Amino acid sequence: MGAALSALSACDMSRPGVEKPSFHSVDITGAEYARTLNLPDFNGQARTLADFKGKLPVVFFGYTQCPDACPTTMAELAEVKRALGADGARVVAVFVSVDPERDTAELLKAYMANFGADFVGLRGTPEQVQAAAKEFKVFYAKVPGKTENSYTVDHTAGSYIFDAQGKVRLFSRYGSGAKFLAEDLKILLAEKA
Repeated sequence: MGAALSALSACDMSRPGVEKPSFHSVDITGAEYARTLNLPDFNGQARTLADFKGKLPVVFFGYTQCPDACPTTMAELAEVKRALGADGARVVAVFVSVDPERDTAELLKAYMANFGADFVGLRGTPEQVQAAAKEFKVFYAKVPGKTENSYTVDHTAGSYIFDAQGKVRLFSRYGSGAKFLAEDLKILLAEKA
């Protein structure tokens, strides 16, 4: 756990004379990871971080059959987008499936629609997902269930928040709450693009 948290810390990138914002989330500005993402969405269209330029992508790795962290995080993002009013349209929830075997394109599309019409679901081959998870320093592993064909997936339960220039800025831990996430996003929304 300590190694995972230290991996999420980043250098102080503040410039002289510029006050560094005070975030609730972990400030990872300048991190040498979470710089690229290239996976197909549930419509089969290749998506990259560049597709969200000018918006604030919030990237979360999970799976549709997750009993707690995934639906809670997506519901909080939907709540935050509503709370931000018109600015909520500039926040894009990006859900990356770590269970591409079960999370078919159709299932992922239906799952994301539960939270918002503009929520983006990404899935790839197991190799593509593994590469994306490595780039984001995300852990995930299948955990066998009670029957031969059942399993859950343990996974990193936090969101990576990007600024309007497509640079990773924050890591929001699971359970931080919609209020704090909204406050952090307001700071990033106020920055000059």
